[in-house]
Amino acid sequence: MKSWTFNSDEITTKFDSHVREQLPWYDMVTETVAFITRNYLTPVNSVVDIGCSTGNMIDKLLPLVRDRDCDIVGFENSPSMYAHLEEKYKYEQLVDIEHGDITQEHIPSAQVYILFLTLMFIPIEAREGLLNKLRMRCRKGGAIIVVDKINDHGGYFSTVLKRLTWHFKILQGAKPEDIVKKEMELCGVQIPIDVNLVHDGRMFFRMGDFAGWVIEC
Repeated sequence: MKSWTFNSDEITTKFDSHVREQLPWYDMVTETVAFITRNYLTPVNSVVDIGCSTGNMIDKLLPLVRDRDCDIVGFENSPSMYAHLEEKYKYEQLVDIEHGDITQEHIPSAQVYILFLTLMFIPIEAREGLLNKLRMRCRKGGAIIVVDKINDHGGYFSTVLKRLTWHFKILQGAKPEDIVKKEMELCGVQIPIDVNLVHDGRMFFRMGDFAGWVIEC
């Protein structure tokens, strides 16, 4: 069985519908992250979206960025996703898309950093270093917003949460066999984060085995 990868034209084309099928709360949390950003992003400042896929957060934040004379820097590691983003925003002067491994790239100073379903795809050994770098680069009064998959419960309750996630996927129309297939493809590719990484964060979202935090700077 092949491993899951974002580096695929097929995945890029189907990503927006696929992620909403798999995560029924996706649009609600997108709106939530955009609203939280509104509270921390001051005029003439920057937002950095790490792992921006097809531009979901960028699209949502563009009106705010225009209104406050800010800009958005998006980092994307997948060549296929990056090509899509370059074409999508080639005429948008307020958006700068960078391609590369964020753990190896220079990260610009910004008022708000967003990691929306990103850390779980970054190697475990690089996660703490990345977040510490963001903490140092984040401007005073700003925030780091993290939404990710977690494994912080043990015993039977952890099984209940896993089943809850699958339950909502099925309600959205996902086929059980496709859910299982993707779970197997994600082995070793998607690894939930340790909640201790965001020990200084304040939780604003929890659904099944996904959660979101704001780390104030």
